[in-house]
Formats: sequence, structure tokens, C-alpha cells
Amino acid sequence: MKKNYQKVLKEVSAQIKPSPEDKKKLLSLAKKSLVVANKEAKKLKAKAILAGSIVRDTWLPSKKEFEIFIMLPTTWTREKLEKMGMKLGKDIVSKLKGTYTIKYAEHPYLCARVDGIDVDIVPCFNVKSTAQLKSAVDRTPFHVKYLGKKLSKKMSGEVRLLKQFFKASGIYGADTKTEGFSGYSCELLIIKYKKFLNVLKQANGWKPGEIVDIEKYYSQKDYPKLKKQFVDQSLILIDPTDKTRNTAAALSSYNFFKFRKMASEFLKNPVKELFFERRLDALTESELIHLQMKRRTELVLLMFRPPEVVPDILWPQLRRFADRLQSILEETVYEFKVLGKDVYTNERDLAVVLLEMEISKLPTVQKRIGPKIFDANDAQRFIEKYKNQALAGPFVENNFWAVEVRRRFLTAREKLQDSLKESGSILKAKGIPNHIAEQLAKGFDIFSESNRIFEMIERDKKFGIFLRKYFEKESLV
Repeated sequence: MKKNYQKVLKEVSAQIKPSPEDKKKLLSLAKKSLVVANKEAKKLKAKAILAGSIVRDTWLPSKKEFEIFIMLPTTWTREKLEKMGMKLGKDIVSKLKGTYTIKYAEHPYLCARVDGIDVDIVPCFNVKSTAQLKSAVDRTPFHVKYLGKKLSKKMSGEVRLLKQFFKASGIYGADTKTEGFSGYSCELLIIKYKKFLNVLKQANGWKPGEIVDIEKYYSQKDYPKLKKQFVDQSLILIDPTDKTRNTAAALSSYNFFKFRKMASEFLKNPVKELFFERRLDALTESELIHLQMKRRTELVLLMFRPPEVVPDILWPQLRRFADRLQSILEETVYEFKVLGKDVYTNERDLAVVLLEMEISKLPTVQKRIGPKIFDANDAQRFIEKYKNQALAGPFVENNFWAVEVRRRFLTAREKLQDSLKESGSILKAKGIPNHIAEQLAKGFDIFSESNRIFEMIERDKKFGIFLRKYFEKESLV
């Protein structure tokens, strides 16, 4: 049976195309903002450019936003760029009668709100080539220029389809929370393969470490070296404006396989539903209890107030913290065992590390195996250490000294509580990420009870959805 791809794509395109009214409003404000920005920038011998998907008409209706990049003299110091860039941004927002907050990437920038539209005002250095970059944001004007040449108007709708497809799968965005595809990556894939459908056909056959090099900077013989350079990166999408950079570096291996699976699904069965996020309900109390009885595991939740840092710092620190907690629990072999873990935060007042324990409770008695009976010095030290604290022994077993002692921690919760009840400096020394260590020193809570978990779901439905996703992991094949 012939699959009617075009009918589905045409229907989806009509649904995700911005309305003429929204388009007119956004473009009008963008033009006005650019005029104001250039007028202010001129005073500092600088210039402003428009950036973002608005320039190529690849924006989704839910993303009413654009960026103004202020290209400042390269003779300036970083400190001067930050100071004057912020002042310039505030002057622009003031003239546009908007409000703003200061955000931080590699250096500060303004996130403004003008007439219901988000406008980022970003200072950067006006470098002549990507080989002269003084900060990561200096690259954006080169992206704007390249896309202006390579991305035709005809391709705009194809980019929008790809963005929407990624969004529906939860993998649109190169931020540290999402670990997916950036808008720029979407545009590059369409430049390379021309059509949305072609991208899916290619992705269906991608292998981990796939290399996509639009400008053919590298030959096939360079690929092994390139894979070593970008080690453990599932997709290597060479930036046409900077051949040393992988545009898809943020893409996690999970999301690489998720896209490949979604591509395969659409090619087999083209339906509109794959372009729109499936609505999930929070896990119910009865479902939670049923899952725990079925799995016979214990959930250990560590809850605390998240540190006041930007999401791009918070999410990686949370993930590293979860890894560290697992290593603390599993540092003695064959004792506590973590089956799975995940992290959640609403980025305001709640952060959670979830640990699903395969082994969370241990018996009171613990056997310690010592040195061989023939190692006289080591054997004597072992006997002296344990002779007064042994529940049984020291005794000999298969030519080794052994002893049975009282175990210090009987539950995973007890061990975590003991390990984390320290000052921020000691927690940092234990390998807890800096901002989280400082926050834990102010207090945290550890619990496993189903009623406490459900209280959290009642408080934050998104946490309940997070739990559902944790338990109902989708197949990636």
C-alpha cells in the first residue's frame, strides 16, 4: 500500500504555520528593535543584527521570540564588553518600553519582554572569522550569514516540520535539560538533505558516531580521527562555519536513538499524531503502589531546594549528583545496589534525585574476609582490629582470616543521611557538585514512603508525569 506522506505533511504544515497576524506583529517589532539597537550601537562604533529563526521564517507559533546581537569592537576587553553591552541592552529595552532580566551564558545578556514577545539582546565581539572567536556567542553572526545564503524560502517549511517533529518527541532544544537538537541543527539538516522526509530516511540508517559534513571539510579517511576527536558523541554534525565544532554535541545517546525510532515509525506509518506531543497524566497513588509491588524495589527520594543557578548549570549538576549518590551506595561491593536513577526539578523550589534500589536493606551481620593465614603481619593487624568488635571470630575459612561484625548501615537511606549531613566544604570534598553541596548543607529530606511520594505528586503534577516516564520507559528499537 502506498503511504501518503505528502497528505499528512501538508496537513501538519498548515497547523504549525504561524498566523499572518502573529507573523506581522513579530516582524514589525523585530524591525523596530533593530532600528533602535543600531541607533544605540552606533554611539559605540558597533552594529546590531537580527538573529534567530525569525530571520529564516522557520519559527514555530509557540516560539514568539527573536534575538538582537550587538557586535562590539574586538579591541575591547571582556569586562568592557560585559559592562557596556549590558548598558546598551538596557537602553534599547527602555526605548522599546519593555522589561528585562539578566541571564548568563558565557557572559551576561538581557532577556527582555516587549509587547508579549521575548527579545534576547546579546553582546558579542565583531570578529572577522570563527578562527578569531573570543567567546562562543561570537559564532552566531556567522551562522546568520551562512543560513542566509544556503537556506532557501522553500526550505523554511521543511525546517518547521523537523522542529515540530523533534518537539513532539521531547528532543527539540540543545539545552542541558533536553539534550536534543538545536534550531540551527534542524536548519543544517534541511540544507544537507533538502526535505524533512529525506532527513528521516537518512536518520533511519544512522549509526552511533554518524558524521554529517555539509561542506565536505573532511574526507572519508579523516573519519576515524574525527570520531576520536568527538569521542562518545552519537551524531557529529560539522558546523559549516567552524569545522572544529560539532553542532550536535549536546545530543544525548538516548535522544539519538529516540529520533531514529521516531523516524522509522513515521516512515512505516505516516500519521499526524507523531507531530504532536502525547498528553501524559501524573502517576496515580494506586499505580505507584501497584508498580512497587510488581517490581519489588524500593524508591529512595532525596528532596531539597535547588540552588539559584541557571538551568544549564542546574541540570548537569543534578545528574552528576545522582551519579555520586549511586557510587556512595555501591562503594562496598555486593551491598546496596541501585537499579535505576533519574533527576527532576521545577527549577524553582523543588529538586529531587530518584534512586530505585535493587538492594536497599541489609542484615545486621556482615562478614569481613581478611588476609591469608600465611601473611603474618597483615593477619595480626586484622585480628587486632576486629577481636574486640566481632560478633563471631576472628576465625579461619579456606586459609583466610574472617570475622562477623555488626553492620553500620542497614538501609540505603541511613547511609545517604550519614554521608550528606556535612558542611558544604566537606560535601564538595566528597565529590558533590559545588552549588548542590552548598544547598544540601542548608537541609534536605530523604524518604521512601508511598504516601509521601504521592503528596509530592499532588503538589507538583509534573513530578507525577516524570515518575510515569521513569516507570514506563519506551522501547528505542
